[in-house]
Order: sequence, then structure tokens, then C-alpha cells
Amino acid sequence: MASGGKSSKSGGFWRRLIGRVAEPAEAPPSELSTLPAVQQTQAPGASAPQARSATPPHDLRDFELGAEIGRGAMAIVYKATQRSTGRQVAVKRLSLSREFSAEDLADVRERFMREARAAGQLEHPDILQVIDAGQEGTDAWIALEYVLGRDLSLFTKANQLLPVREVVQIGVRLARALDYAHSHGVIHRDIKPANVMLDRVNGSLKLMDFGIARVGDGSRTRTGLVLGTPSFMSPEQLAGLTVDGRSDLYSLAVLLYQLLTGALPHHSESMARLMQQIATEPAPDVRTYRRSLPESLALVLAVALEKRPELRYSSGEQMARDLEAVLVMDLHAEPAPPEAAQAQDQAFAQTLRLPPEEAGQNRRSPSDAQPPESPQAS
Repeated sequence: MASGGKSSKSGGFWRRLIGRVAEPAEAPPSELSTLPAVQQTQAPGASAPQARSATPPHDLRDFELGAEIGRGAMAIVYKATQRSTGRQVAVKRLSLSREFSAEDLADVRERFMREARAAGQLEHPDILQVIDAGQEGTDAWIALEYVLGRDLSLFTKANQLLPVREVVQIGVRLARALDYAHSHGVIHRDIKPANVMLDRVNGSLKLMDFGIARVGDGSRTRTGLVLGTPSFMSPEQLAGLTVDGRSDLYSLAVLLYQLLTGALPHHSESMARLMQQIATEPAPDVRTYRRSLPESLALVLAVALEKRPELRYSSGEQMARDLEAVLVMDLHAEPAPPEAAQAQDQAFAQTLRLPPEEAGQNRRSPSDAQPPESPQAS
């Protein structure tokens, strides 16, 4: 199941707690006019959009490569012009042969093309459009919509944080973009600030690199590392298990946590220790780093950061509605900036852990043995 379940019309946990469903019309006018609400991609009752016409894939020679505009561990991004249409695009060239062993290359290239075709079917205002993709020798390339702006990693430092209201609005839009992708069977797998482009002047927000992380799924690089960004990966993704849309929502919550505080919920100089934290230790209440944030927002992040997928939001739409409710109810004024980290409120942390018998899976049997004496995260 791509999205981890259908969203409930009653909204998420926070609405159930306060017994009120906040309609979008209740929201006060936003001072952040650069981030307008996303419109529905299809009107009720309208016929489904027709699939794009099947055309043979373009050769990389159809793109005139210009200046280098980005570089990563296994890719270089160029500003380019598509000769057949004259439009500006961004072309990302992936050096697969440098990262994967010879015996894995054929499978990796096939997986890349399959994921690129799936991502190419996504048409959403907040998802960067995939224009074309192909192979060149042992490597691969993908042509993408060219957009202006800066990626969100610029806004993750404590002295460069965005206004809280703007961060929550970004969260609403990204949750809905993910809900759309998950409903089409596409999981991102690498949600992080560097994969979101923001242009605050014209309100453009683009989620990038759909399908790229899937290239490494089930394969190892030459150094033995799984592709992806560990600090933003869900426990099940780190464990190498099959993931669905709820894994993306976990990563989105980590992204929002960092945009709000300048800190990550789990961090360590040791990779082994970081993986242990993500797998077993509850994320600290976001107010540990920023006491002025509303409790409602802390609760939204806490649910999305649950270790067990069945305890998280079941869909991006459900998470988006709870974030909208936070905007309506508790963000009429800008919270104070982050202070020095405070000790976590253990009573708050305890309220976030549902008893095992209330979870949707892995219920305990009455005959189960007594729990061990040492405390464990539920």
C-alpha cells in the first residue's frame, strides 16, 4: 500500500482531542503571501487527466548542457536547453558505475528507468516535473523542470530559521504533495531539506528527486552504504524493510523539526549510535529546543515521528489537516526563537506512547511473559 492507508475525514489525533474540525475558511489571512495554498489538481466530478502521450525517450544529445549548478555524491546537475523544444531544464547526470559494482549495474539502471518513468507521471504544483530520462553508457541521466530558488538546507541553521507560520505552511504543502505521490504508488524515500526548493519571491515550492533514492534500494554502493540520508530515514527504512508512504511522513517530520529548531531529533557522530537512536529512542519533544512552540505542533511532530508506522499518520492528507488546525488555533503570533536546549518533559513524552494493546499491529497476547526490567521504547 503506497500511502499507508486512506485518510479519515475526521482528521487526525489533534482534532479528535479538541473535538473540533477547523475548516480552511477559518484560517486568518496569512502574512506569508509568498506561500499560497495549493489548489486541488482536479475539480470534483471532472474527468481524470489523460496520460501523457507515449514518445520515445530523448537522447542526451537533445540537451545542450550549460553551467554546472549542483553537485552531489553521485550526481552533477547542469543548467541546459532542450533543443527540440527550446525550454530551459536541469539535467542531472548520475555516475552509477562509480558507486555500484559491475554485477549490480544492470539491475540499478533498470530500477532507475522504472522509477524515473513513474515519477514522470506525477503532475502536481509542488512536485518538480520529470521531463525525460535515459542511459549513457553505464551511467544515467534525468532531465527536470528548471526552477529558481534555494533549497531548504539554507534555513536549518539557528540564526537563519524561517518564521514558524511559514514552516508549518510548507509542511502542509509537502504533506499534500506526498499524499498525491503516494496515491499514485510513488514513494520518495529521501525527504530532506536539500530536496525541497523554495522561492519566497513567487511562492514556488518544489519537492525534488522522486525515485532517485530507490536506485539504491536493495543494492549497496562500493563502500557498502545504503543510499539516503540516515538522519532523516525512518526506523523501518534504516532496517532495510519495505517502506510505504508513512516512511516519507516520518522524514517530513524530521525536516520540519529541523526547520523549526535548527536541530535534528536524533544526531550522533557515530553512525551506529545514530541508527540505534532512530530505531529505539523516542524523539525529544520539539519544545526541548524551542519552548515557545505550541503544544499542538509538538503533538503533530510526535505522532509523525513514532517508531512504529501504524502509530503515525496514515496519509499525508491527514497530517496536512492537523498542521492546518495548528495554524488556525495556535499560531496567531510568531513564537520566540530557539533557546538553549532544555531537559525533555518526561510526562509529555509518556503521553505520546500508546499502550501496545491500542496499536493496530503487534498486539500482545494475555499469555505474554512479563516485560523485562530494563526500560525500552514502545
